[in-house]
Amino acid sequence: MRSPGKSRGPAASRPSRLALLMIAGLGMPGGLSDAFAETLAPSKTPAAKIPLAKIPLTERPFIKTQFAKTDADEADTLRSVRAPSPLPASSTPPTVQSEDSVKPDSATDKKPETAMAPAIPASALQKLIEDRAERPVTGPHITEQRREREAIAAFYAARDFALLWFTDGHPNRAARSLLPRLAAAAEDGLDLGPRLPALPPDNASADSNLDETRQAALDLALSEAVVAYGRQASGSRIDPHEIGKLIGARPEIADPSLILASVAAAGPEAGTILRGFNPQQEGYVALRDKLVAMRQERQPVARRLIPSGPPLRVGMRDPRVALIRARLSLDGKLDKGQTENGASEIYDSEVSMAVADFQRANGLPASGVLTPQTSAILSGARLSATPLSPHVEHEILANMERWRWMPHDLGHDRIEVNLPDFEVAVIEKDEVVSRHRVVIGKEETPTPIFSHVMQFLIVNPYWNVPASILKKEMLPKLAANPNYLHRLGYEVFKRDGHLVVRQPPGERNALGRIKFMFPNDYAVYLHDTPSKHYFEEDKRAFSHGCVRVDEPYHFAEAVLGPKWSESRIKGLFGEKERYITLPKPLPIHLEYFTATVDRFGHLHLSEDVYGYSQKVRIALGLQD
Repeated sequence: MRSPGKSRGPAASRPSRLALLMIAGLGMPGGLSDAFAETLAPSKTPAAKIPLAKIPLTERPFIKTQFAKTDADEADTLRSVRAPSPLPASSTPPTVQSEDSVKPDSATDKKPETAMAPAIPASALQKLIEDRAERPVTGPHITEQRREREAIAAFYAARDFALLWFTDGHPNRAARSLLPRLAAAAEDGLDLGPRLPALPPDNASADSNLDETRQAALDLALSEAVVAYGRQASGSRIDPHEIGKLIGARPEIADPSLILASVAAAGPEAGTILRGFNPQQEGYVALRDKLVAMRQERQPVARRLIPSGPPLRVGMRDPRVALIRARLSLDGKLDKGQTENGASEIYDSEVSMAVADFQRANGLPASGVLTPQTSAILSGARLSATPLSPHVEHEILANMERWRWMPHDLGHDRIEVNLPDFEVAVIEKDEVVSRHRVVIGKEETPTPIFSHVMQFLIVNPYWNVPASILKKEMLPKLAANPNYLHRLGYEVFKRDGHLVVRQPPGERNALGRIKFMFPNDYAVYLHDTPSKHYFEEDKRAFSHGCVRVDEPYHFAEAVLGPKWSESRIKGLFGEKERYITLPKPLPIHLEYFTATVDRFGHLHLSEDVYGYSQKVRIALGLQD
């Protein structure tokens, strides 16, 4: 994980469906109550319904939850809803027409945008929907497209097939607001295909009203585009479990009826509300904005350039110095011309002073010595002049997609373990206060990806040997040497009829002197280790799934707060397990991002350790 800057994005708490519609309806003509009521109320004009037999039985639950009839029904619906959040003004791309700049409609469009238009006879909108139901679904994500089609049909049926985006024969303000956002869907990595409709111009005269058939076709096309956008934005395209069996994240996919109702109720802010179905965490927004900028300007992208090695001081010669010079020139700490004209391997005073400036800017002791920690952070901004390539673009898009799997609210105070970066960070008030190297699971025993809450620490932990390790690794050694376990001090006994092998607390304990607990279904945790040499490796995937932490006492200080120092923790060393409860439970996120943007705006690419990024690219149909 790289420096997330001020926030990777705690999101606002999720409002209820009713609250969302109330927010979307603020400032609308006719008042909130009128707008809300008229959006959901059925028309008094009778119309035939779509035969239920035309909707497959396996998909009918989508229809049931379109509009809540009871509190229980509404609760069921909200479980699958991502409530859109307001966007910061700075996140609107410069190349897209701002939703705020949309011109108001003609004087004929005075009524609330959520009011139901008079129902068109069944020969228009209803017939069109019935005809669509008979057509086969083609292209990618067929199951998802079928669900969306049937949900939209049910939504219109509940409205007696009244139009949603036309008022008095003209596209209303909500429709006008949506077009720039839908046209810019690719900025958020979304693929709407041919769904985007073309509306008549704003200045169309009253005599140029579209006929009912054309209005119906455009209204339905716009609804399809809106639903596809909202569901893709909230993570409908990929099941994370199909990417990896140990990916516990689950996106909260927005319900089609809520997407349509909330967006239509927003009037001229419809585009902003629709965009809010995308992730709002700063990590996602930074990636999206970086991709937009790189597409426009072909900015440099990141590579891992500076390998690990011994500390460097003034006067030493090392091939890494040329890379350090090039890296520091990107931050303006060294003259770019000098780095190009003479890539010296001498670590001279000029380089030392530039390193000191970099250390100071990153909260490190400004010694001017290239320490392993300084080298690691420099490598974190490993830039080169490589142009934006299809692979880099697709890697960014794959990571944006994985952000859709993350919790909406990460927590202002939290712990993040980004597995491809082999790092853990403690974050307070959205700022990194402590960062440490970690060792993660091997490719054959990967560390799970999920979010939980860290609750307590154990000093002097026992290590209960997992059955898989006992069977695969210890039993063969025990067969060769019956005294193997006894020689290493392991205890062997039976508990509830099962054989238990555990290692008592001590310096040789596989968990070291401390472990950090967030009890979970995967039985993984963070812990100390006696095998410190693994932290010197660049690729640190050596464990059976748990996460080993470098400098665990400093990490514990950051987690426990000022009342617990390293000396106080070490004062608990002994032969008995000692529990320390965190002052407050901390959200912990074991995440998988191979593309991140640091606080300087630099893009970082990390190795796809478990191959998940490649699988996401394939699932999205992205070919390098």
